[in-house]
Amino acid sequence: MGKFNIRYWSCQILGWGIWGAINYYFSVVIYGDWLSNLFSNDPEKLQRAKLLFHAGTLIFVLSGILITHIFRAILKRIDWLKFSLVSILVFFAVIASVSGIGIYYLENFVEAKTNLSIDQYIQNQRLENAKLSELKAGLSEIDYYSAKKDSLTEDQKKSVETIKRSGWSRNAKGEWKQQARSNLGSIYQTVILSSLWFLLYLFWHFFNKNRKDQLDKLKLETTVKELELKTIKSHINPHFIFNSLNSIRALVDENPERARTAITELSNILRSSMQAEKSETVTLQRELDIVKDYLALEHMRFEERLRVSFNIAPETLNAPVPPMMLQTLVENAIKHGISKQVHGGDVIVTSCFNNHNLELMVKNTGSLSAVINEDGFGIKSTQDRLNLMYQGKAVFEIRNTHEEMVESKITIPLPTN
Repeated sequence: MGKFNIRYWSCQILGWGIWGAINYYFSVVIYGDWLSNLFSNDPEKLQRAKLLFHAGTLIFVLSGILITHIFRAILKRIDWLKFSLVSILVFFAVIASVSGIGIYYLENFVEAKTNLSIDQYIQNQRLENAKLSELKAGLSEIDYYSAKKDSLTEDQKKSVETIKRSGWSRNAKGEWKQQARSNLGSIYQTVILSSLWFLLYLFWHFFNKNRKDQLDKLKLETTVKELELKTIKSHINPHFIFNSLNSIRALVDENPERARTAITELSNILRSSMQAEKSETVTLQRELDIVKDYLALEHMRFEERLRVSFNIAPETLNAPVPPMMLQTLVENAIKHGISKQVHGGDVIVTSCFNNHNLELMVKNTGSLSAVINEDGFGIKSTQDRLNLMYQGKAVFEIRNTHEEMVESKITIPLPTN
């Protein structure tokens, strides 16, 4: 049995059980004195009546569970959620009324077939009490039911009224007849109860459907973001490889030995890059290893024109960062800054904590206009990745400083424990 079925049957049994307990409480406890008065002359019959109340309550609960379960099966079969809201409301009004009437007649049918009807038992006792009242008043020997009222004494008239209040009386032929009773009150009660059941069922499914739609929407958004992020990453790696191969190509004729060393370093960088693709974040220490390998490779091309320094706070080394992001900033610093300077320049990599944020900065010699006028892929990919991964909580800034240097700064919120 699935989780939903267990929950459904638990709600069925608990809901109808609570209603049965309330019904029994009001019938036996609240009106217990009335029942005791009715069977005051026979304790055994009183006990029998109480047992029938138990049985009647159980039959009512089981009838409610059975009928509502049948109509629930019908609702599932027709897939009612696909209809319009107006059609659903009209359909539920009809089905609640039909099921309520069905519960009432099923309960009465079972009680009649099993001889467990408390109503019939009470009516039989009332008939006996009416006959006893007739006997005590001395009416059993006269045709009081066909006689004119003027021929009866005042005490006899009062006894006749008492007999009629029992719900039984003799007709003109002297036959005992039960006064006609309306069942509408009991039917209304079961219809209202059934309507409440189906109303809760309706709200439950609409709530679940709305929650499922929200989850599906979130899953779709997550899938789209994952695809976008993978697309961005697929651009980053070829971009990095292309620039690295250009650096190696410049060394092939000039210094083959160093070119071979550069190829080995590139291999190490690519291996680290491929491992970084397996996760959304890596430690800053691991990212710095990739950056240092890349800078060592670039240093073979620029030599003394490339001056590198690190200002890394030790406590930031275990902080999570997006893989290849810091490397992208360093790569752009060299491509758009150092490579444009005749005498080269400086690249400064800094990390620190500030107000529960990790700040990463890359400074390079050059001007911001040179960066913007180029294709700017690194800037765009950095912005897109930060937006996707941190939902607008991370900040990327790039600006000129007064020392004729460009500063790229990333502010990443630290994960909360």
